[in-house]
Amino acid sequence: MKLPASGRIRERITAIGSAHCPVYIIRGQGKSLMVDAGVSLLGPRYLASVRDLVGDAGRLDYLFLTHSHYDHVGSAGYLKRHLPGLTIGAHERVAGLLRKASVLEALNGLSDLHTELLKYNPAGEDLTIRPFEIDLVLRQGDEIDLGGLTCRVCETPGHTRDSLSFWLPESKSVFPGEACGVLRTGTAGKLHVEFVASFDDYVSSLKLLGALEPEVICLAHNWVLTDEDAPEFLQHSLAETFRYRELVEHYLTTTNGDIDKTIQELARIEFDPREAALPPAAAYMTNLAAQVKHIAELRAGRAAV
Repeated sequence: MKLPASGRIRERITAIGSAHCPVYIIRGQGKSLMVDAGVSLLGPRYLASVRDLVGDAGRLDYLFLTHSHYDHVGSAGYLKRHLPGLTIGAHERVAGLLRKASVLEALNGLSDLHTELLKYNPAGEDLTIRPFEIDLVLRQGDEIDLGGLTCRVCETPGHTRDSLSFWLPESKSVFPGEACGVLRTGTAGKLHVEFVASFDDYVSSLKLLGALEPEVICLAHNWVLTDEDAPEFLQHSLAETFRYRELVEHYLTTTNGDIDKTIQELARIEFDPREAALPPAAAYMTNLAAQVKHIAELRAGRAAV
């Protein structure tokens, strides 16, 4: 089944926030975990939902980040300020990025584009993304016991170099961030392929996720896939990744390798500004430019062999 990323997903898994930028609360018998910190402007809403779910909000033990993009780390610092006992875990690269002024400026600039979310901050709190500490560096194979549920860390680079996925073997549930793409909300349910850092790593990560044989995939945006739709989605994502690369190469060929023209052509056919489920145009174009430049480099390397 394909379900909106909202409300109760499984007995111990709940999506909070908005379906477009959900975060997931996992409640073990002993400890609780939030996956991702979403957009900064949703910080107050996330915090209120955590309090509703776990009573004393201080009982939220962990916050694990799938990667360093603005719509995944946004409210981490805000939540840490309100929940000082919270342990934030992420890839080792994230800590270094969050100390760079240029990175923080970009994160806040993209966050500020989500003016539609201002309504969730009625008190007008300062939700600026500021440096925060990574308390727990997460690596491939790490396991965290939540009590009756185990969170196993999988390194799944490709979307970013710091991308992580989180696997709950007892419930056969996986939280992949954007390691397997973003499934849009339109009637066609088009999949947006999300390799940005490395095409080859993205493909390898998709195969790793497929080998887990998940029964539940809690996507970072819009949807949760369950039952037979979960493995089918990963197969579809892998096929779409190769199709999309061929599309990028096609336009690089027809434009005689002109990267800027290729970006413009792909944006024209792929990006629909009317679709609310897509990121702001600035974020979309940044990722698209990285994809085209990466494929152009791979083509150049192949031609040189």
